[in-house]
Amino acid sequence: MSKVIIIGAGGVGTVVAHKCAQHHDVFSEIVIASRTQSKCDAVARAINKPWVSTDRVDADNVDDLVALFNRHNPKMVINVALPYQDLTIMEACLKCGVNYLDTANYEPKDVAHFEYSWQWAYRERFEKAGLTAILGCGFDPGVSGVFTAYAAKHYFSAMETLDIVDCNAGNHGKAFATNFNPEINIREITQNGRYYLDKQWVTTEPLQYHCSLNYPNIGPRESYLLYHEELESLVQNFPTIRRARFWMTFGQEYLTHLRVIQNIGMARIDEVEYNGQKIVPLQFLKAVLPNPQDLGKNYTGETSIGCRISGLDKDGKPMTYYIYNNCSHHDAFTETGMQAVSYTTGVPAMIGAMMFLTGKWNMPGVHNVEEFDPDPFMEQLAVCGLPWHEILNGDLEVPNTL
Repeated sequence: MSKVIIIGAGGVGTVVAHKCAQHHDVFSEIVIASRTQSKCDAVARAINKPWVSTDRVDADNVDDLVALFNRHNPKMVINVALPYQDLTIMEACLKCGVNYLDTANYEPKDVAHFEYSWQWAYRERFEKAGLTAILGCGFDPGVSGVFTAYAAKHYFSAMETLDIVDCNAGNHGKAFATNFNPEINIREITQNGRYYLDKQWVTTEPLQYHCSLNYPNIGPRESYLLYHEELESLVQNFPTIRRARFWMTFGQEYLTHLRVIQNIGMARIDEVEYNGQKIVPLQFLKAVLPNPQDLGKNYTGETSIGCRISGLDKDGKPMTYYIYNNCSHHDAFTETGMQAVSYTTGVPAMIGAMMFLTGKWNMPGVHNVEEFDPDPFMEQLAVCGLPWHEILNGDLEVPNTL
């Protein structure tokens, strides 16, 4: 039994707290901390367990984080704050001897740029300190990497192509809303696309390539090629992969709103002057858009996220493999008060922390999830709310050329 601190009280943080509280045999004490302690208090009241408490922290400030860690002496920090804050939290972990887990890679505030180099630079320091840092333990990144590792372990002698597919077929009834932090979401979608082909990265225009893919229990949805950070680590850890891509679905109404937001300058991440004050347009937009935490009550439909892989099986014969999870927005809200996008990120974060605290994923250094044994994680995924399914030697549908 171990104490953990959850930094962040948004939609994902709320799910992580609920799920950790369901496993008191692993998480003996849970502290929820964020810049606004009242948000943490609301989550704790909803959980209503004596081993769940709250605190306040400025996650941009290493000294403030160190003070928080010294007050509570946690075994692990589950970081579901903003990606901008990954490095300050990792620094504080090193100063206080605390293990670390997050769900998204670090990115600087002033440029929409996603890569692991900043966090991988901490490998030697964490290893020398005897501390484990687990990177990208949400769904994508996260489960997508574990799915890939599971496929490599049990089905393939060589994986050759990997397509991660992410469909949200839900309806929240809003004209325009993002399913997680609007600032991060819009930055991610409006950047250039990128995919891996024959040991090189190919850059595309934003949303330049798309195709119709069929998703289980959902049907056909137009899917757009994006860059996603887990591709970077997966092609390194599984070098037989010659092509790796990431696809996400968007409705036409969403894309129309996004185009207007860009055209009128509201997607800008640089400062502009307004009434004598400096503001960032995208941050202002975030303040007026619907809060992703408030979408769950009337959300219908489901998500479907998985990996479509081709290569050679254990006997050297060609095979295809599709592993996926479908998650109901209604069921996620009934259990945790949050919609399925938050749920599918928060549940894996809890399981990753469980893997470390129970000794199954204990490896000093900085590691992506696919570097660990996938089997115990997959066992918990199946019973903790995200059951998974497999299709062997089916039609992957993904285009072989762009």
